[in-house]
Amino acid sequence: MVKKKEKLFLIAILITVSLFFIIEKRFLPGITSRLSPYKSFELLGNVIGLVKKNYVEEVNPGKTMKGALKGLTDSLDILSSYLDKENAEKYSKQKNAALKDTGIIISQKLGTLPLVIGVIENSPAEKQGIEIGDTLSALDNRSTSMMSPAEVKLYLKDIDDKPVKLRILRGFGIREVSIERKLLFDRPFSFSEVKKTSGILKINYLYHPCVEMIQKDLPSTLKSSKKALILDLRNCHEGGIDEALKLINLFLKADNVGTIEKKQGEGIILSSLEDAFLGKLPLAIWVNQATIGAAEVVAAVLQEIRQTKIIGIHTIGLAAKQELFPLEDGSALLLTTGIFRLRSGKKLWEKGVKPDIQLDLDNQSHSSYLKKTLDILPHM
Repeated sequence: MVKKKEKLFLIAILITVSLFFIIEKRFLPGITSRLSPYKSFELLGNVIGLVKKNYVEEVNPGKTMKGALKGLTDSLDILSSYLDKENAEKYSKQKNAALKDTGIIISQKLGTLPLVIGVIENSPAEKQGIEIGDTLSALDNRSTSMMSPAEVKLYLKDIDDKPVKLRILRGFGIREVSIERKLLFDRPFSFSEVKKTSGILKINYLYHPCVEMIQKDLPSTLKSSKKALILDLRNCHEGGIDEALKLINLFLKADNVGTIEKKQGEGIILSSLEDAFLGKLPLAIWVNQATIGAAEVVAAVLQEIRQTKIIGIHTIGLAAKQELFPLEDGSALLLTTGIFRLRSGKKLWEKGVKPDIQLDLDNQSHSSYLKKTLDILPHM
């Protein structure tokens, strides 16, 4: 029985190592090409031998395999993650906005706890007093120290509206609070009229059919308006690059708006080729630290090519293409397979979008954004 467990353990390790080399070959910079494969396997053999000989308990092969997969993928970057079966299903469902959520937006670097960088307006989290700068140390008494950012985000979501218990670190204090989950948005966008402007178009998330609905429902008078439209991308942290391109195409027609840079510098040119529905409309953009991913692509492209003025907070720089690779047991690997570059060559990854007019982190009220925007309208 012991020999059988040892064999399963060895198989688990070998599968994990093989998976690493497959991932490295397809997606990562040439890490292993700089190392001797014989030295790598020799080191691995020594580790296996030490574990077998000295670890105090019998090794659970299934647990070891899951841990190895998780450790490998979670350490690649902030977006990549190993997802168990439940989380893989949640990830697939989030694109249709069917999951209920708390309204907390987090960021997390390797080896740190999740940090709250955004709170959705009128969400359960806002009503319970969650603040930007709070740290989440536990979810339903489960420590977040070993959870990837993707796992934390998906844990906060659920098909049901059952509450989640959060342990929050704020300053030197610890607070525990139960927050319900609910459907945050009826639609992917909202539109509101504001004096001296053409209105505010707020994007909640960038999944299909967001842009299709915008084209259908926005007032037709906008096309001929001389007043600036405000594109509000604050707290827009979910979406795909395909939908981002469609949103860009509402305001800009171009055969090259940037590239997705794959492994070893291979670039895929991105275009917005349809006639721009609002191509002549003056435009201003609002961003904050929770403007992430696809929304960063929209802001950066319009800033560079259309010279659109951006007001707000420097974004964190997570503009990348992600792909989900299902595994046989229902779990999946969520991998970053490309990063976005503007057509000028500027990379957004880990650099973000720098606003033309910056606001203070502690002064992000709607009125502050609007005042700064109205101040520059005469010069647009």
